[in-house]
Amino acid sequence: MGHTKEDIIRLVEDEEIEFIRMQFVDIFGQLKNVAITASQIEKAVNNQIMFDGSSIEGFTRINESDQCLYPDLNSFTIFPWRPSQGKVARLICDVYNPDGTPFVGDPRGVLRRVLRRAEDMGFDTFNIGPELEFFLFETDEMGRATTITRDEAGYFDLGPLDHGESTRREVCMNLEEMGFEIEASHHECAIGQHEIDFKYVDAMDGADKIMTLKLAVKTLAQKNGLHATFMPKPVYGVAGSGMHLNMSLFKDGRNVFYDEGGQRQLSKTARSFIAGLLRHADGFTALTNPLVNSYKRLGAGYEAPRYKAWSSGNRSTLIRIPSVRGQSTRVELRSPDPSCNPYLAVAACLAAGLDGIAQGLEPPEEISGDVYAMDDAARAAQNIGALPETLKDALDAMEQDRLIMDVLGEHVARHYIQGKRKEWNEYQTRVSSWELEKYLVTC
Repeated sequence: MGHTKEDIIRLVEDEEIEFIRMQFVDIFGQLKNVAITASQIEKAVNNQIMFDGSSIEGFTRINESDQCLYPDLNSFTIFPWRPSQGKVARLICDVYNPDGTPFVGDPRGVLRRVLRRAEDMGFDTFNIGPELEFFLFETDEMGRATTITRDEAGYFDLGPLDHGESTRREVCMNLEEMGFEIEASHHECAIGQHEIDFKYVDAMDGADKIMTLKLAVKTLAQKNGLHATFMPKPVYGVAGSGMHLNMSLFKDGRNVFYDEGGQRQLSKTARSFIAGLLRHADGFTALTNPLVNSYKRLGAGYEAPRYKAWSSGNRSTLIRIPSVRGQSTRVELRSPDPSCNPYLAVAACLAAGLDGIAQGLEPPEEISGDVYAMDDAARAAQNIGALPETLKDALDAMEQDRLIMDVLGEHVARHYIQGKRKEWNEYQTRVSSWELEKYLVTC
């Protein structure tokens, strides 16, 4: 049930809400907000709240800086972790230019354009079900983050070994108050590592929920004296954090990936979607895995994918098809990590799959064996290529993929690549602790 402007104005008054955070996301996936007081709510729901876009990286130049926030009224919710006195609510916003046109650099707009493309092809819903992993670490006496955890639990363990369990439970309860349907919440295989999965929803709502979940985890961890990080590989020698992305397409309420008579009960549409993902995997990896650090998770074992192959049950491949069928038939992409901008990553994955459908592509044969256990010759014999090995390689591949560049549009693509190349160059010139350990004494 959607909210109207009048509903929101009334709720702000009835619930004695004092502040409303007008949230939006920059192109690198950082959550931004303009906080307004309750007296401004009428202006807010009528798209009259403005901000200086030149202060947001990748947005606008100083001479054209004014931008407007158009709230998605259905995103209105009260933050349950704030005190009952002085309540705080939020609205997720699209970014517009003062002349009423959508701003080309708004990540939500990038996803909306690809969803429109899906509708034009006859698909009315694209659902996503993300699985977000994160670490909960101790803070030092100054409140700064460490990589220390007093947690001794393992995969699916319960307390008292899992010291983060109470924080994770608190996060889940708060998210459910905000309209999430939490499907799973458990300890992951590394010490200090956790996972929260919510029920699949349509793609825009799903991307919004990823941002909300990350905010809730970080906020509640801090409240409990812990530091939460969605960094893909914070600790050497243990599993990194992924964000497996489950995807399904619907037409007239029917899951078009399911075909009772198809091979593995997968439809031709599903097979072409898989083929599109495999074809464009190199091109979208800079979006699904956007950090220098992302590539220390990929290919390091621990079930993180490195090779471009698909399978019905094999967790060593890039794409896995979970065993459920019927309306729950879905494609699981295992490479994304939770540091990504979900709007851009989901847009790129959907566009890749739609391209496969439009061209009627067929995927290669599925791989039943452990791809990691194969040697290079065995992988080459089955035409199994590897994902980009570094952020630089991924950016080079993205620039060569015309579809992905078209999805982003010139503005987002240019700013994203500039920002990420700067990040790579900074990393290349920095002296690491590994180099000091390796060379300081021996040279």
